[in-house]
Amino acid sequence: MRADSRFMRQRLSRLIALGFGSGLSPYAPGTVGTLWAWLAFVVLDRWLEPATWAVAIGVAAATGVWACGKTARDLGVADHGSIVWDEIVAFWLVLLFVPAGFASQLAAFAVFRFFDIVKPPPIRHFDAKLKSGFGVMFDDLLAALYTLLLFALWHR
Repeated sequence: MRADSRFMRQRLSRLIALGFGSGLSPYAPGTVGTLWAWLAFVVLDRWLEPATWAVAIGVAAATGVWACGKTARDLGVADHGSIVWDEIVAFWLVLLFVPAGFASQLAAFAVFRFFDIVKPPPIRHFDAKLKSGFGVMFDDLLAALYTLLLFALWHR
């Protein structure tokens, strides 16, 4: 099966997993999904307090396990490149904790994308071994934690 706008609109799980269309980018869909996450965060952050963000991220992660798992099965690929909800949720987590401001957020974007693409140990291990919706979400959450750890060390 092919991921396109028609495929995406057929089920809510697909709409979510494909990042409301951001994952349909023909070039670097994970990066486009992460940029979509950044834009959504900037817009929503005007109305959401950090505690509300934390709850929203938790709900989005749980929803992602379902949506990404179902969409992966529909596509017949364990972690199809067009599935970007994992990047979106993970980058929201990063943005919740990095210092506000364009420069910090841009640095966080670059570091997160680096960890998500390179997948240093043990991210690569979990990416290879976990093939469920949980697995799709988990490796990106690890990339988010690596990013936050690097920022914590940097700001120390």
